[in-house]
Amino acid sequence: MSNETAVTESGIERIFHALSDTKRLRILEILRSGESCVCDLAGSLDIRQSLLSFHLRTLRDAGLVSDRKEGRWVHYALNEEVLGEAKAYVTGLARDAKRGAGFQCCRHARN
Repeated sequence: MSNETAVTESGIERIFHALSDTKRLRILEILRSGESCVCDLAGSLDIRQSLLSFHLRTLRDAGLVSDRKEGRWVHYALNEEVLGEAKAYVTGLARDAKRGAGFQCCRHARN
């Protein structure tokens, strides 16, 4: 892994795991327009509160969303810093893949 990003290997693994579910991607899409209360998220997604809590916990554990309590409600928002780190990781992979496009392994170099 490159030193260009602060994402640890276990952190990037949690991020990609969190991004691997359609419901969680939908939650992120909703949060794209700004902070949202958990009750609004539940209504938009038409899923049970317990399932929504599971998905939100997965996103929060990966660092993709942050939460704050206001009274009895919890509000969620995208975590721009972690999203930026994930973007830097993927951008680095794409850049390195482009650089290595002409690479030949030792087996092909002998021919």
